[in-house]
Amino acid sequence: MKYCLFFGVFIVGFLSGNAQSVTLSGVVRDSTGTPLEMVNVVAVNPDTRNIDAFGVTDSRGAYKLRLGSKKTYAVKVSYLGLKTEEFTITPQDDISRDITLEGQTDQLDEVEVVYEMPVTVKGDTIIYSADVFNKGTEKKLEDVLKNLPGVVINADGEIEVEGKKVSKVKVEGRDFFEGDSELASENIPANAVDKVEVLRNFNEVSQMRGFTNDDDNIALNIRLREGKKNFWFGEVTAGGGPDGRYLAHPKLFYYSPKYSLNFITDFNNIGELPFTMQDYFNFTGGFRTFNRRGGTNFNISSNDLGLSLLQNNKAREIDTRFGAFNFSYSPTDTWDLGGFVIYSYSKTEMQTDASRTFIESGETEFTTANTHQKSRLGLAKLNFVHKPGANLQLDYDILLKMSGQEETVDRVSVSDVTDSIVENKDQAPISLTQSANLYYTLNTRNIFAVEARHLYQNEDPFYNAVRDMQPFQDVLPLDDGLERYNINQDRLVKTSRTDAMIDYYYIIGKKSHINFTLGTSYSHQHFNSAIFQVLNDNSRLKLEEEQFRNDVTYDFTDVFLGFHYKLISGIFTFNPGFTVHNYNSRNKQLGISVTDHQFSVLPDVYVNLQFKKSENLRFNYGITREFTDINTLAAGYVFNDYNAIYSGNRELESALYHNISLDYFNFNMFNFTNIFARLSYNKRIDALKSSGSIEGINQVNTTINSNFEDDVITASGRYERRFNKYKASVRTDLSYSRFNNIVNEARQISTSFTQDYQLSFATGFRNMPNVEVGYEFNINDYNNGGNTTTYYTDKPFVRVDAAFLKGFMFTADYIYNHYRDKEETVENEYAFLNADLSYQKTDSKWEYGIAVTNVLNTSTLNQDGFNELYFNSSRYLVQPRFVMFKVKYNL
Repeated sequence: MKYCLFFGVFIVGFLSGNAQSVTLSGVVRDSTGTPLEMVNVVAVNPDTRNIDAFGVTDSRGAYKLRLGSKKTYAVKVSYLGLKTEEFTITPQDDISRDITLEGQTDQLDEVEVVYEMPVTVKGDTIIYSADVFNKGTEKKLEDVLKNLPGVVINADGEIEVEGKKVSKVKVEGRDFFEGDSELASENIPANAVDKVEVLRNFNEVSQMRGFTNDDDNIALNIRLREGKKNFWFGEVTAGGGPDGRYLAHPKLFYYSPKYSLNFITDFNNIGELPFTMQDYFNFTGGFRTFNRRGGTNFNISSNDLGLSLLQNNKAREIDTRFGAFNFSYSPTDTWDLGGFVIYSYSKTEMQTDASRTFIESGETEFTTANTHQKSRLGLAKLNFVHKPGANLQLDYDILLKMSGQEETVDRVSVSDVTDSIVENKDQAPISLTQSANLYYTLNTRNIFAVEARHLYQNEDPFYNAVRDMQPFQDVLPLDDGLERYNINQDRLVKTSRTDAMIDYYYIIGKKSHINFTLGTSYSHQHFNSAIFQVLNDNSRLKLEEEQFRNDVTYDFTDVFLGFHYKLISGIFTFNPGFTVHNYNSRNKQLGISVTDHQFSVLPDVYVNLQFKKSENLRFNYGITREFTDINTLAAGYVFNDYNAIYSGNRELESALYHNISLDYFNFNMFNFTNIFARLSYNKRIDALKSSGSIEGINQVNTTINSNFEDDVITASGRYERRFNKYKASVRTDLSYSRFNNIVNEARQISTSFTQDYQLSFATGFRNMPNVEVGYEFNINDYNNGGNTTTYYTDKPFVRVDAAFLKGFMFTADYIYNHYRDKEETVENEYAFLNADLSYQKTDSKWEYGIAVTNVLNTSTLNQDGFNELYFNSSRYLVQPRFVMFKVKYNL
């Protein structure tokens, strides 16, 4: 294939450059002859005092270094608690040398320390020395993290370690905008980072470590360089370019033992969106998950009106203003205070060309949509933690989320199946979440945890559509004597939810305990909606009939009692249990109350096989009972889209999910091999399914409990291996789903099989240009009621970074896309190239640069998808090429 040729050329060239090398290998033992794992072995260049090669011993004490032939090295072998061994070699051929480390002497050797241990392991914490892995072109924390074995920055900018998303980032042990790792990776300067600590099995409450299963909890702690502590540091970046392009990005940080302050601002119109609407919807502020093993899934849905979200932060135009402040303060040894304030404003222009083929009618709708969007997002959090002693911790959090969103969509039809439509949407939701937790250790055998949480949420989405054709003529009794139909809908949803739980842990022995849980959840919701038509004289025609209005209240209660037993035996950890639930719900509408009472026993099982410190296999099985909220119970019609209206089902019952997952992880520090694999299966019984009738492209939908079972199978895997200065990785993600849908009162089976494969090869030189080349292949195969379609995407990519001529730095990022369908009715080829050239004189605080975005002036991107009603394929416009001249001052 034409775009794979360069991939092979680069690999051959890089590997050939490593031909003149020899291997130093052996086994490290202590004075008793016992092999030592996780010993650092480094080869230091005596002239530059840099580490030219390093390795870490495996469980058998084996190490291996690849060195340059006929070069002199000072080899240092270090292990915490033992005396460092040092020797000098000038290898010409492969060498095998075993090493014995003696106990630490009382008197320290007078040896000048010229290097940091590359990797140190202390319990569940892996500590990386950033300088050892850095290549010299890093500008922000994200660049540093990409160099570290086992750390990945995913396509959404989130940090992943061991295949798990990092839930929290700390700096010097203090929270950095908890709830969003992307803010840390994009804003902390690389030159401030000394060490990166990966905190595995992370739990914020020291008393609870070992009692809860925290395998999926990963946090990072960034240790700063000495010159960055007790001093203000940061940077101010400003830029401008033709066509009124601008950028202003000041950020300022201060860390001391008592307190920390972080200020981040960003003003630009070049498409750099520091905080998206999706970030806002997902942002929890670091609140802990309530009773995650209880088996109940009752989520309060968000009425986001289907607002258009950006793809890859690209659109035709994006204007952004962002500000964030984060602080922490420890007035005494027993009190910690912290919090943050975030404000984001964005003005976005999008243009999308889309086609939707409706399964039932076979009609295809072609539209061009111009979207104008304004979004104001605000968050504020305050938290207190009080630890008067090792046996007691009390904390309190309060999180406020406010937003104002407006969107106008001018949808022009380019087919005869619909008309031209203007849609207007706006909302200003607000939510306030409070959480209080107490953890108390009575003695060595008895531990108590009390958790309580309250959520208040008020949502007021408004929808308006102005169109030429009268929609849903058989449903909506509109005034049909008008040239244009102005249809509107008000909604108001208020939610109050309280959760409370007491956990009691009885410690049987060092490797076993039992846990009793007693708790309750109570939710009260009120839903109000009305549909009306604005006539030519601006008067309102209100649809007064019951089916066009909603006035609904819904109460849900869950009282539960749980029991779990945990046992560690050899390499096995067993943690089976069950939770008994008594559910009660009532929805009141149209003068009638519908009640439901249910009793359920929901088991769960957790098994962990810990083969080595960094190799395990985990099995999880659990049954979840899912309940809907008020949005799907309200029987009156609600607009979901210009061609879709929805009527809830007040008779809905809960659904039952069987969830099984198997996870394997292996991180071998000996050869820096990182392997992660996951297989999961989800069976849905009595699932809440969309059911409706379709006429042409118009849909009238409701929700039912399906009589048929749905299945979802996902598999993912990643393999990464480092070869001295090279890194190779392979990744795959597979997902298969089989759903049973009800369309026009008939059963319709739909399947989806998505496949994503990626391989890459990268270099890690210090004094040479570095290149990452890779190839990604994506297949989306959809089958809906016997109608099939398949989309393919080829994505070869190249990333280059190089430091040269004592101060110059060049980076470039290129990705090519070949998008097509199996029927050869859709085909599009496009590529993106961004380049950046900067100059900073040695020891100068000033940096000057020029950046070119979208060098190839690509105009569009593609995406596709499907649901039970239609296939869709769309193409959206992106910002054109522009040039920015930038200057940065490092504080």
